[in-house]
Amino acid sequence: MSTAIQNNMTVVKRPRFSWGLVLVLLLFVTSTSLLAQEAGGSNTNAFNFNIGMNLPEEPQRIDVAIRILFLITLLAVAPSLIMLMTCFTRIIIVFSFLRNALSLQGVPSNQIMVGFALFMTFFIMQPVYQRIDAEAIKPYSAGTITGGEALNISKGHAKDFMLRQARPKDVEFFVGLSKMGPTKVEELPMTVVIPGFVLSELRTGFQMGFLLFIPFILIDFVVAIVLMSLGLLFLPPVTISMPLKILLFVLVDGWTLVVRSLALSFGT
Repeated sequence: MSTAIQNNMTVVKRPRFSWGLVLVLLLFVTSTSLLAQEAGGSNTNAFNFNIGMNLPEEPQRIDVAIRILFLITLLAVAPSLIMLMTCFTRIIIVFSFLRNALSLQGVPSNQIMVGFALFMTFFIMQPVYQRIDAEAIKPYSAGTITGGEALNISKGHAKDFMLRQARPKDVEFFVGLSKMGPTKVEELPMTVVIPGFVLSELRTGFQMGFLLFIPFILIDFVVAIVLMSLGLLFLPPVTISMPLKILLFVLVDGWTLVVRSLALSFGT
C-alpha cells in the first residue's frame, strides 16, 4: 500500500535559478555592444554595458561632483542640525519626562511626540526664519548678495538665537576648552556656540522635567502609604496611582500648561 501511495504522489520541485542563463545574457549584451562600436565607429547611440566608476577628467566636472557630494552630506546631517540648533532638544526632553512621570510607556507614541515637538519648533523658530528669509534668502534670490553673504547673515541670526538661550557659563566653558582666549561675542565660532547651546538646553530641559515630576511623585507617595495602611501589600501602587495622575493632568489642562511653559521659556 505504501508503494502505491508513493507512485501516486506528485513530486513538486522548486524552480532553480539558472546562473548559466544570466551569464549567457551578459555575454550576449557585451558582444552586441562591442560589435556595435566596431561597426558604427563614432556612433554615440551604441549600447554600453559598464560596471565601474568613470571619473570626469575635466576640473570643472570634478568641482561640480564635489559640490554635489557636499550637498548630499549636508542633507544627511540636516536632522541633526535641526535638533541641535533649535529649540527641539528642550521640547522633546520635557515631553519624555512628562510621559515617564505619568507612568505611561507608549502613550503618546514616539512618533506623536517627535512630530508635535517638531511643529512646536517651527512655531517658536518662526521669527528667526522670517528674519533670515527677509535679510538673506530673498536678497540672494534677487541677486543683490552672494551666497557667502547670505550664509553669513543666516548664521548670524541662528547664532543670536542660540546665544540668547545659552548660559554664558556654558559658552565660556567651551571657549576655555578651545583655548581661544578672550573673544567678542560676535566673533564666537559656531563650533563653540552650538555645544554651549546644547549643554544649556539639556540643563534647562532636565530642570523643567524635575518640576513636572514633583506633583506626580506626591501622588505615588500618598497612594503607597494608603495601600500599606490598608494591608494591600501585594497590590502595585502604579495600578492605582496612574489613573489618578492621568485624571489630575486632564483636570488641570496639563498639555496646555506644559506647551505654554515651553513657549514662554524661549521668550515667545
